[in-house]
Amino acid sequence: MQFISFANINMVPRLRLSPSLLVWARTFEAVVRCQSFTKAAQDLCITQGAVSQQVRQLEDWAGKALLVRSARSLVPSPEGQRLAAALTTSLQAIEQALAQIRRPDAHEALLLSCSPSFAMSWLTPRLGDFYRRLPEVGLQVMAEFHPLDARRMHADGLAAALRYDLGHYPDLIAQEVLDEVLLPVASPAFMAEHPEIRSPADLEGAWLLHDEAPWAGARPGEEWLHWLTHAGVSLAGDGLQQGRVFNLSLLAVGAALAHQGIAMGRLSMVLDDLLAGRLVLPFASYVRSRASYHLLCAPSPPPSGALVHGWLMEQAAGFRGRRDEFLKALTCL
Repeated sequence: MQFISFANINMVPRLRLSPSLLVWARTFEAVVRCQSFTKAAQDLCITQGAVSQQVRQLEDWAGKALLVRSARSLVPSPEGQRLAAALTTSLQAIEQALAQIRRPDAHEALLLSCSPSFAMSWLTPRLGDFYRRLPEVGLQVMAEFHPLDARRMHADGLAAALRYDLGHYPDLIAQEVLDEVLLPVASPAFMAEHPEIRSPADLEGAWLLHDEAPWAGARPGEEWLHWLTHAGVSLAGDGLQQGRVFNLSLLAVGAALAHQGIAMGRLSMVLDDLLAGRLVLPFASYVRSRASYHLLCAPSPPPSGALVHGWLMEQAAGFRGRRDEFLKALTCL
């Protein structure tokens, strides 16, 4: 009888996928897919520094570079391409399997993702009307602002989303719900402390309060730059970089309410504060924003999605009437 010995056979040890390694791999996949550390951080809802550190830890573990970095591009190395392809296929398979085994609940909430500033200042005060009129829908709002595509919406179980941007979504249906108007706002106390501000030409960069990224891909200082350009004003030196920067428009408006400077207000968010006198207009002029609020949904949305869309359009029409009445006393730049 012949016996077979395995003692001298070189066997490849099974790789143990530790929790850390799985996290690093997931982050790497997001960086390759988004082609940006910043966008990957938004996608994963973590800081850019954490993304960079996790990719570096994966490269240290692998003992080789997985990304080729340059001043203008970020592309995977040949090894990184092979890993990214495997990760993409694996993650898609996991998402599909989870979707198939998850039992739908007849009373499951319809999840609506909404950018936080718009959710808190415009949508939430109106939700009472929705719940009274359409209690059967079971709408649940999630305040978040990470970029979306069909895959991300499916993975997160989102029926729809509201985003403030240019509406470019190749694999989603993007319907404009409400256009936006931009105008500088400040507290009465701040304006009383600065009587020298009589025209846009009197602005100083240090007074400006910014939303760091109004939407994915927006230019630095996008909304202030847009308004100043239409007003025919150019701040001296690096004026746009001197002001205070926030990651939410609502925080910049909050700073204006606290007498800390002049924020670029979105009228959908500041109209009530203006009518109540909590905020005032340093200048009687406004500009139409390049961005609008869009309702995003997959090509085959659930039937209740149409009810949400109809209600949003009705609410937007009512607000637009109030807004346009307010704008009659102002000048469009």
